[in-house]
Amino acid sequence: MKKIYTLAALAAMTILGASCNSEWEEEQYEHYISFSSQLDSKGVTNIYVPYSRHDAEGNYAEGGEGRSNYQLPILVSGSTDNPNNVTVRIAHDADTLNILNYARYATRTELYYEDMGAEGLTYASYPESLLIKAGENKGLLDLKFDFRNIDMSEKWVLPLQIVDDASHNYVAHPRKDYAKAILRIFPFNDYSGDYSGTGITNKVVTGYDGGGKPIETAESITKSSIRGYVIDDQTIFTYAGIVDEDYTDRRKYKIKFTFNGETNGSVDISCDNAEEIGFELNKDVTPSFRVSSSMDDAKPYLEHRYVIINNVDYYFNYIPVEGTVIRYHVKGTLTLSRDINTQIPDEDQAIEW
Repeated sequence: MKKIYTLAALAAMTILGASCNSEWEEEQYEHYISFSSQLDSKGVTNIYVPYSRHDAEGNYAEGGEGRSNYQLPILVSGSTDNPNNVTVRIAHDADTLNILNYARYATRTELYYEDMGAEGLTYASYPESLLIKAGENKGLLDLKFDFRNIDMSEKWVLPLQIVDDASHNYVAHPRKDYAKAILRIFPFNDYSGDYSGTGITNKVVTGYDGGGKPIETAESITKSSIRGYVIDDQTIFTYAGIVDEDYTDRRKYKIKFTFNGETNGSVDISCDNAEEIGFELNKDVTPSFRVSSSMDDAKPYLEHRYVIINNVDYYFNYIPVEGTVIRYHVKGTLTLSRDINTQIPDEDQAIEW
């Protein structure tokens, strides 16, 4: 009798095991199509793209200076491999961008994200379809960018959507943030990025002594981070003093830094709007920069690269409302730190943003 029970138990386990194996051979979910574009707290996906693409020899690729590209992953979900050739249709999505802008900023239109894909602009282009072959679960949508003459004081985004139509042989992911992407585009060069602001002081000028020397407050306003935005391969801009991209009038406070050299040299600091904001350089010092790097002790593949700008020293007027002028003295050192994974050949993927 014990033998009979034992045989019965073994038979049941065999059948159960075969059933489990058979179950996992079938699709457990759905082969939905989605973007790989995780949203941040502001409802957009930050994408970092070289201002100019270069080939292995260091020459300009993608058509020259200011031209670049980014490959956006499009995924096929599910527990089994994609069984069919799928032609995914991609479209511009101005409606979702309009909804996001109003939801976040209401009538404060100066803070709205600007659409790179709007009619008449040539900053961004992309194919309207992408073929993902059977057996493949990912495709790369090649986004092309022309950053020449772009004004990064505008908050540029590229809004895209996966077209969901019954006539297509796929289904866009039902979660809207998977089937739609609002890409916040940040072109970068060797000197752009988030600089530490702790080495910069912002003091208010309260008056002048008998010799015309400014009298300043003892207290200083500091910012933890100061972003440098791209103008071209050798030039960035920051916003003056305390100003950042959340100021509605930020465009008139752009301070340009032009780097003369690759790893060290002088820096030309200027302002295209100097007269309106009373921009004035301290002529007694010469701004300079240097680039240095070191390898991480614990992670030998990780390079720490630093850009240090010395002798930043200028004055400007901040005008919060018409008729009110606050003069600031901005002085100190800016330091940019980048971590670069040397095992990754693609520049934009190697930098740990």
